[in-house]
Amino acid sequence: MKNDLLSFSVMWKKNLYLLGFFVLAGCGAHTSKIDAPNSVADLLAVEIGEMEQWLLIRGENADNPILLWLHGGPGSAQMPIHHAYTKELEKEYIVVHWDQRGAGKSNHSGFQEESMSLDRFILDTHEVTQYLKKRFDREKIYLLGHSWGTLLGIHVVDRYPEDYDAFISVSQVVNARKADTLSYQWLGQEIEQDGSRKEKRKFRELGSPPFDNHDRFVQFAKMIDAFGGGMDAGFVTLAWKALGADEYTFADFKQWFNGANRGSGPMWVETNNTDLFTEIDTLDVPVHFFTGAKDYNTPHELVKEYYRFVEAPEGKALVVFDQSAHTPFIAEQDKFNGEVINVKRINEVKEPWK
Repeated sequence: MKNDLLSFSVMWKKNLYLLGFFVLAGCGAHTSKIDAPNSVADLLAVEIGEMEQWLLIRGENADNPILLWLHGGPGSAQMPIHHAYTKELEKEYIVVHWDQRGAGKSNHSGFQEESMSLDRFILDTHEVTQYLKKRFDREKIYLLGHSWGTLLGIHVVDRYPEDYDAFISVSQVVNARKADTLSYQWLGQEIEQDGSRKEKRKFRELGSPPFDNHDRFVQFAKMIDAFGGGMDAGFVTLAWKALGADEYTFADFKQWFNGANRGSGPMWVETNNTDLFTEIDTLDVPVHFFTGAKDYNTPHELVKEYYRFVEAPEGKALVVFDQSAHTPFIAEQDKFNGEVINVKRINEVKEPWK
């Protein structure tokens, strides 16, 4: 997908034979209890957007603020690896991982792909937010988006600012075509310097942007990842992390693969022309942009440019992860979790913005 240049689906697509290993995950999905007197640990299906969608809700203290995580893709549900990388957040937030429509546990048999549109995802997010606000008696919650989730999230907080304490953008999608141009220039330099003859040939055969054909774009995304501009962990590493997810059964993993491999196909035309410079110039919530210095999936230069451009009267901040590409929550786990927790502390004490 244009706004998630390399979701897990691209990386896992040719590794489906490993699916058999997921049998080890067992047959009954559940989430482990948290050993704290006021904790919450729920795995449940909720009626959202006229279909059953799954939420994982975990926190050591039910009085803590809520953090709703919007995963990438579309289709690359975060739930199977939450325990490996972001568990620390459960000490300070009630963390909600949501398998969006067509992703993971919410990718039901017979799922209608034509229901996938940016506006439908925005409405789904609004419904999830209202459910969480009502259940936990909150006026507002925190919203975090990664990759595709940033495009969804920034439109959500633009439309419904009254619902959110802050928006945390991780690897912001800004302008799909401009991103392709920046990434293509970087990739050409990397391949010229370190690429094999075969890689150089494939790069020439790929041709230059725009990548209006989805399959051609997927090849481009694979090249970016191969040269370190995409995911910060290999397939095997993430697969073994996912094996530890109590929340997923064998059938859920199969549905995860199906949804991730579908990716953004049904939304390709709509998202291919994304341009936040013309769509959103002001945000009425505090916004924190997290970007990896090595990211050429959603290029960090473009994130910085949009950070300087967008007006945010309630405050804005930019956090750069020097050792990360597209997934700082994987590459710099401790720093990432610390910065997400810091967002809450800034909001609580109302420290002045720089």
